[in-house]
Amino acid sequence: MKIGEKIRRLRIQNSLTQEELAERTELTKGFISQLERDLTSPSIATLVDILEGLGTNLQEFFNETVEEKIVFSKDDAFETVNEELKYTLKWIVPNAQKNKMEPILIELEPGGKSKEDSPHEGEEFGYVLTGSIYIYLGREKHKVRKGESFYFKANSNHYIANEGKTKATVLWVSTPPSF
Repeated sequence: MKIGEKIRRLRIQNSLTQEELAERTELTKGFISQLERDLTSPSIATLVDILEGLGTNLQEFFNETVEEKIVFSKDDAFETVNEELKYTLKWIVPNAQKNKMEPILIELEPGGKSKEDSPHEGEEFGYVLTGSIYIYLGREKHKVRKGESFYFKANSNHYIANEGKTKATVLWVSTPPSF
């Protein structure tokens, strides 16, 4: 963290000139200028005074919040191909396994199927974008067509398969992450 740069941003956000901040803190305009350019460092007591003049405190100033990425492009996606099972898996939100849900796009070639997943805590949701698939849930088998969705508790073995003649694409979301 560049302290001077952050002080400058706060000063500008508060619509203050360097001179006005200097007056509020009983410092010189030259010191504020050097500080903002990271040419000098303030003592803790001086930093506390500056932050008070800017309407904040040490805790808020040093509390770094990382900007959460909201929008992801296709360049962000990670892709893997399983030639044996005839599918392509795209993690469309990078590092989603650290989140509460994990969305993927899975493309199944005719005759393709996903890996079988064992029972786990959580739920599964899918939406068929193209083609049609069968979802195997324990001993049950359900057909899901383009424009339809599936949703189930993941308390039995499960996988999806494309038994049709065209490629099937499914948006699949697992919670907690399991792909």
